[in-house]
Amino acid sequence: MLPCLQLRTSSRSMTVMPAWVIDKYGSNDVLRFTRNASFPTINYPNEVIIKVFAAGLNPLDVGMRAGYGSATMSMQRDPLGMNQSGSEFPLILGRDVSGVVMECGLDVKYFRERDEVWAAIPPWKQGSLAEFVVLSANEISLKPKSLSHTEAAALPYVAATAWSALVNTGGLNKDNCTNKRVLILGGSGGVGTFAIQMLKAWGAHVTVSCSLNAERFVRELGADHTVDYTAGPVEEPLRALQKFDLILDNVGGDTERWALALLKPWSGAKYVTLVTPFLQNTDRLGLADGMMKTAVTVGSKALKHLMNGVHYRWGFFAPSGPALDEVRDMVDAGQIRPVVEETFSFSQVPAAMEKVEKGHARGKTVVQVGQGGDDL
Repeated sequence: MLPCLQLRTSSRSMTVMPAWVIDKYGSNDVLRFTRNASFPTINYPNEVIIKVFAAGLNPLDVGMRAGYGSATMSMQRDPLGMNQSGSEFPLILGRDVSGVVMECGLDVKYFRERDEVWAAIPPWKQGSLAEFVVLSANEISLKPKSLSHTEAAALPYVAATAWSALVNTGGLNKDNCTNKRVLILGGSGGVGTFAIQMLKAWGAHVTVSCSLNAERFVRELGADHTVDYTAGPVEEPLRALQKFDLILDNVGGDTERWALALLKPWSGAKYVTLVTPFLQNTDRLGLADGMMKTAVTVGSKALKHLMNGVHYRWGFFAPSGPALDEVRDMVDAGQIRPVVEETFSFSQVPAAMEKVEKGHARGKTVVQVGQGGDDL
């Protein structure tokens, strides 16, 4: 590929842009539309500026709006503690982006202007509910050719989260997944719907817990077996099944009390939960004490369950352009499709956020940014 044209738009042409921002943490009322958000600038030679065509919303956006994880995110944004408290504001939410490269830093070699790209935006960076966003080149990937921008914006964050949990933490891949028995607890949301499709493409046998009215939906995505969690204690029908090689827990709560007994003992089986107290600990106790408490908690749980022959792990989102490259190939091969539950215009961002906050989603909520809010 030809290299990008260097440092043009932000330094000469534009200083502000339309965006939805928050100036403090709180309820949906803190969302504010402005045409004067600071235009993103390239500060490092490996960065690119993307014009946003579509933004995907996630439950994390609702949490971040209310201040969830603010202590950890502040450390990521300002590791030396140079800035004053509240310097993250105005804050732009939105973790998924699909759009077009507008300009690149000097070291960017694999992308050029007008490339259609998608990305999962780390929560410590400004998000995609804006006309433009700046990201590192290793966080972005060429968008699947078979998807529109609206469809593409439904996948990156859940794909990166599921990939991190199942591949990086769970040790699964396309070469070792055949006939592995995997249980997904809470399979009808964004991460679950992606994980079902990826695991089935790799040849796994997938069991999903979901509500009765979501059963047909997850089976259409490829689930081999479903268990209705609304019919009574879900652990009872699950105990009657053959034991599993891996459990992906999107539910949390008291599932840890009984879920690990569903794994095959002494066979390398893993329980990976995406519901961890890490950010709550750092918010409540501060960074140092919160990390210490987190380390003690995960260490003691891992040791306890290892003595019973199974592995206990926490899974976390990890931004990765190379992972999205793999996902793009699976999408274009017809192995994975996006699940867009509802689409909103850029003027409807508060309504979109309200919908995500209500929960019980089947797939993703996507905002069409398009012309950058000219419809407002």
